[in-house]
Amino acid sequence: MRLDDPWDDALASGWEDLEGAGGLAPAGVPGPAAPRDGHSAADIYLEVQRSEAFQEVRRRYRRFVVPATAAFFVWYLAYVVTAVTAPGLMARPVAGAVNVAMVAGLGQFMTTFLLTGAYARHARLRRDRAALDLRWETQEMTRGAGR
Repeated sequence: MRLDDPWDDALASGWEDLEGAGGLAPAGVPGPAAPRDGHSAADIYLEVQRSEAFQEVRRRYRRFVVPATAAFFVWYLAYVVTAVTAPGLMARPVAGAVNVAMVAGLGQFMTTFLLTGAYARHARLRRDRAALDLRWETQEMTRGAGR
């Protein structure tokens, strides 16, 4: 049986479609797939891990995550250090009862949401397609001859 949707995990969860009737029934326990060309699955995964395409996906991931994590960590430490070393600055009113510390604290939350959105956008535009192609390639490499 060939699945065209790599994200469809219905069969991975142990259920299969009953002849297209829309109902799910427990699937038989599949045996391990015999990898092509007599290579073990571990050898195939190591080969994929060493491939230039995989390394490019990892580089793109690191190029975003390392600077973003460092910037957010510096921003967080700046808030904490400023709160400890300059309480007068943090207590300075901005508007009514709202002070600098409250604005900076809300900025921490806003930064978290913005960073999450930026990460999701980066993954969608720069890595998801290449990672999906690698997943398909790996599945094809490990697919048994009888399937």
